[in-house]
Amino acid sequence: MRKSSIRRTCAALAAVTSLALAATACGGTTKEDVKDEGGQAATAGKADPNAATKKGLTVGFLPKQVNNPYFTVADKGGEKALKELGSSYKEVGPSSATDTAGQVSYVNTLTQQQVDAMAVSAQDPGALCTALKQAIKNGIKVVTYDSDTKPECRNAFISQASADDLGRTEVQLLAEQIGYKGEIAILSAAQTATNQNAWIEIMKDELKDPKYKDIKLVKVAYGNDDAQQSFQQTQGLLQEHPNLKGIISPTTVGIKAAAQYLSGSKYKGKVKLTGLGTPNDMRNYVKNGTVEAFELWDPAKLGELAARTAVALSSGQITGKEGETFKAGAMGEYTIGKDGVINLGKPTVFNAKNIDQFNF
Repeated sequence: MRKSSIRRTCAALAAVTSLALAATACGGTTKEDVKDEGGQAATAGKADPNAATKKGLTVGFLPKQVNNPYFTVADKGGEKALKELGSSYKEVGPSSATDTAGQVSYVNTLTQQQVDAMAVSAQDPGALCTALKQAIKNGIKVVTYDSDTKPECRNAFISQASADDLGRTEVQLLAEQIGYKGEIAILSAAQTATNQNAWIEIMKDELKDPKYKDIKLVKVAYGNDDAQQSFQQTQGLLQEHPNLKGIISPTTVGIKAAAQYLSGSKYKGKVKLTGLGTPNDMRNYVKNGTVEAFELWDPAKLGELAARTAVALSSGQITGKEGETFKAGAMGEYTIGKDGVINLGKPTVFNAKNIDQFNF
């Protein structure tokens, strides 16, 4: 069995970063997107949470796209965790994020190489299933991360964050910035975006709390994850609502476009902006005072949890059944939810103090 570690260097691909994270933050699979079609992969045996952690394992990471800055950061998190656990890391994958046939081929390659486990970010929820089921049949543990397959095609899925956490924390962030008083708006992606709409409903529910009694949501606007449309929508919001105090944009494209508009307008520093963004997209706007704080999950932690879950599965500490718990090193203890979903936790908040620690 090949144990060598394949290291890939992150190229400076600014354009790819925006596209990759737009797809991830706005279109990536969360647990709400995947219907239960028979439960996750059949689990053999019973979990022993006190079983010793196996060393010398090989875990293959298969991202949607190699040399994509987002997945480079995520997979490096997995590599670091595996080194700490005494196991080996390898990364394989297509150079195109739409090469589903290529992903299937790489699943088959990892199966033939007899890796102990694989962590896969699926380009398509169903296309990889036959190959992944064959891997499981061969005794390989399968973890999906960032983007899921059908539940029966893997042992566990590492979800970036729950819809509940994402919706509520964005409201909390903006409320703090505007002193819990004033008119606010939401700049979303497409009006039909399932995950966006789920987050917005949770935002509205959060705003029912009495502590937000002086905050009024005046409009939900849609920029369709298009930079120019999102820019124009931001301009329109401020013309229509001159007393606006803050905007939440739960999309990486939207928040960047809104920041671009605000930074060149009289509203800079006066109208607060938060939502889901990437440090590389938002760094300049944080440093020039346009944005105080925004959030997203940390892809390095997502990759780390995928690796630790793969090792826990391979060690027999968990099988992927709902209710099982395991320790993920310094990350703490995690409980497996319905359909084998494990939530990474609350999003990471980025601000002037920590933004330079991140590169994605």
